[in-house]
Amino acid sequence: MAELRQEVDPGEAGLDPKALDRLDRHFARLVDEGRLPGYLVSVARGGRVAHLTAYGHRDRAAGLPVGTDTLWRIYSMTKPVTAVAVLLLAEEGRLSLDDPLERHLPAFAAPRVYESGSGAGLRTRPARGPILIRHLLTHTAGLTFGFYYKHPVDALYREAGLEYSVPPGKDLAETVEVYARMPLQFEPGTRWNYSVASNVLGRVIEVVSGQPLDAFLAERIFRPLGMTDTGFHITGEQADRLAELYGETEDGGITPVPGLPVRGRPLFLSGSGGLVASAGDFHRFMEMLRRGGELDGARLLSPESVALMTRNQLPGGAQLDSFGALVHQERSNAGLGFGFNVSVVVDPARTLAPTSPGTYGWTGVATTAFWIAPAHDLTVQFMTQVRPKTLKVFPDLRRLVHESLTV
Repeated sequence: MAELRQEVDPGEAGLDPKALDRLDRHFARLVDEGRLPGYLVSVARGGRVAHLTAYGHRDRAAGLPVGTDTLWRIYSMTKPVTAVAVLLLAEEGRLSLDDPLERHLPAFAAPRVYESGSGAGLRTRPARGPILIRHLLTHTAGLTFGFYYKHPVDALYREAGLEYSVPPGKDLAETVEVYARMPLQFEPGTRWNYSVASNVLGRVIEVVSGQPLDAFLAERIFRPLGMTDTGFHITGEQADRLAELYGETEDGGITPVPGLPVRGRPLFLSGSGGLVASAGDFHRFMEMLRRGGELDGARLLSPESVALMTRNQLPGGAQLDSFGALVHQERSNAGLGFGFNVSVVVDPARTLAPTSPGTYGWTGVATTAFWIAPAHDLTVQFMTQVRPKTLKVFPDLRRLVHESLTV
């Protein structure tokens, strides 16, 4: 396994130990108050881990502590991995970011776009142009999630059994066929709506590569990077390191809830949110991106591809709170653009917490997060396992890490 350990003193890395102690005490208090089961946080400068804390439990009932080898369901932090896989295929000339999606998945030929109405009275019209691969990478394809409850097309997803993205009993290929029958919320490329797009990309990867998604990611990303604890399921030897998943209760506590099934290869391989990983493994993935596509002699991508992935791709430099669909026009999206499956800071003054231009990263629904700040040569990850209702840890995490920077 990829061992995560502290490699340098905080002061030597330009970090204030007192500020990092404040960070630890803040999150330890959330654990002690019963709002988090436990957590792991790592902060690195120049690729060297300068702060590493594991606190609390990965399984409260069993009394098992969080360790540096704990396995976490990273949910939507899977999406940047999927983007890297697509860029691998693009660099090899096996697809183009400007390919119409129908070239690889014919079911998406002749997409239709929502026009008006709802339910039986919903009206659509032919899209003016095709969905492109780059639209999927930037979540501008017009797809959605059924659980938003904000748009008539969301309701169609729910009626098709897609409230949680996957109809029961269907694999990736079958599920993507269901997506293809849904109308688009908007013309491709004209809005941003976080969606099932990365599941579609997972199927594109399978069709173009001729391999199941899990096999392709293992062969082309995880093994070259030494990510031996990352995959769509865990082995029997790994089982006792998997963190329990919790949900936030109405009174602000937490209780165990069913999680992504990972004990055995799942029928549905989700390029949107299916991976389990250790913090050591994900640190190696971040390092590959920070170093421009290479780690320990293994080059996955060119620096140009990483630069493309991690800069704002929204038209005209738009930001998520204005370019996003209605559900995304919120304060937390201010100052952010979007690259290929990562958010990108374009206006630090508008963000909720201190940050720097060009900082990119993403989060997971179980309150996991990572970001890379090129301006400070900084990489950060935070791991826990709580599906929140009101709990918001990321603004404080960003603020406390930023306060630790001395140079």
